Amino acid sequence: MNNKKKLKEINKNNIDYKDIDGLRKFINDQGKILSRRSTNLSSKQQKKITKSIKRARILALLPFLKRD
Repeated sequence: MNNKKKLKEINKNNIDYKDIDGLRKFINDQGKILSRRSTNLSSKQQKKITKSIKRARILALLPFLKRD
């Protein structure tokens, strides 16, 4: 539960697709975007995070899949 509070505090800053370290906190080990339930964000914030992650993936800043 402490992890959820950290994620919420991070999102108070302006999330940008160029902030790769910030976006990685919203992606699980397999490269999937975490749900609202696990991040404890509002729907507006979650949409902003999702859009930023997808944009970073298209620009090859983040991988689509994490392969071992």
